[in-house]
Amino acid sequence: MRKGQIALHGGLAVGGLLMLFPFIWMLLTSFKGIHQMINDPLSWLPNPWRAQNYPDAWAKMPFGLAYWNSFYIAVVNVLLTLLTSAMAAYAFARIRFRGSGVLFVLFLATQMVPLHVTIVPLYLMLAKIGWVDSHMALIMPTLANPFAVFLLRQFIRAVPVELEEAARLDGAGRLRIFWSIILPNIKPGLGAMGIITFLASWNSFFFPMIFLDTPELFTVPLLLQRFSGEHSAIDYGLILSASAIAVVPTMIAFLIGQRRIINSMAASGLGGR
Repeated sequence: MRKGQIALHGGLAVGGLLMLFPFIWMLLTSFKGIHQMINDPLSWLPNPWRAQNYPDAWAKMPFGLAYWNSFYIAVVNVLLTLLTSAMAAYAFARIRFRGSGVLFVLFLATQMVPLHVTIVPLYLMLAKIGWVDSHMALIMPTLANPFAVFLLRQFIRAVPVELEEAARLDGAGRLRIFWSIILPNIKPGLGAMGIITFLASWNSFFFPMIFLDTPELFTVPLLLQRFSGEHSAIDYGLILSASAIAVVPTMIAFLIGQRRIINSMAASGLGGR
């Protein structure tokens, strides 16, 4: 390796360690007792190691129910978002109609509108149809995903048109072409977008905070905030243990899908050089 490459990799390694430092500190502190955090707050290693923080944190709040709520909401969001986004992406990539280019640009421009600007009319709309304080309020508004449509459109445009023409000669219609040719050929993009959608849904805090009031409907981030508010003056070990429990699914999803996400971004032209 050249000296420049060594310096680059060294700098990236140092940057990676700095990024990991808060996470490592959280894990180590989650094993500390309240006496150590009061008497020696700057200590690095727990002394003694207190694994009881984890069952105590799990027992004090209904994490099992919150985990189920977050998991099934995330899975439903992934399935519906991929379906609607893939269909819209196919229409923008392959079906020519008057004003399609302008409509696509306007659709992408909605990403520039801050979420907080639309939250009041969205709340009023969901209140009228009775979806406030229900999980439908966390699922339906997220289905129109401009980024997902754009990403999948890039993948669909890379699929050879000759495949669709051959299928059309065999008598296949738009729906058959979409299910049998387009979707199998954009699996990398679907996989990457599915992981991104899952992580975004699992980590979502703003929507649950606005729309949910019943504790039995809480997701993990909202329950963690409630837990932190109730126990911040008592034991930081419990709070950080609960935070470590909450971050496990996102870590698993990211470790499984990080290579697919990077490859998909590069294949779609979003990664740059």
